[in-house]
Amino acid sequence: MDRSAVTQRVWELAEPLALAADLELVDVQYRPEGGRLILRLLLDRPDGGVTLDQLTRVSREVGDVLDAHDAVPGRYSLECSSPGLNRPLIREVHFRRALGRQVRIRTRTPIGERRQLRGTLEAVTADGVTISEASTGSTFIPFALIERANIEYDFGRPAGPHAHA
Repeated sequence: MDRSAVTQRVWELAEPLALAADLELVDVQYRPEGGRLILRLLLDRPDGGVTLDQLTRVSREVGDVLDAHDAVPGRYSLECSSPGLNRPLIREVHFRRALGRQVRIRTRTPIGERRQLRGTLEAVTADGVTISEASTGSTFIPFALIERANIEYDFGRPAGPHAHA
């Protein structure tokens, strides 16, 4: 089973368990790190603030379900954590929550000779996102071209339109 098939199967099995714990499954990552396979689930609450108890509970439950379904071939280490400040943006809803924030986007193919774009997330549509870069202005990026996207947290600036003073 290839890695994308594993991550898809894990997503299908883990998401209901996350939702039952009032958590959102943000991402599933399955890759070699340090000579071993790591299966990492990134979990958060829609309003932020996931607790260690929630992560521990979901980790235990997901581990049991994955073992029962033999969903991951061979030996692996399961890690459950919060997405952190530079959280990945995977689904349209993640991008919508990040409106007004600084983001970094890597594209599958170049847009204007660049694959790395960094700027303020201006708009989100069903087809893609628009970011504003200081040097080049606004750029539309179709979802189909996004390879990876993350919030870029800047400790010197408020967190966006929902930041509290």
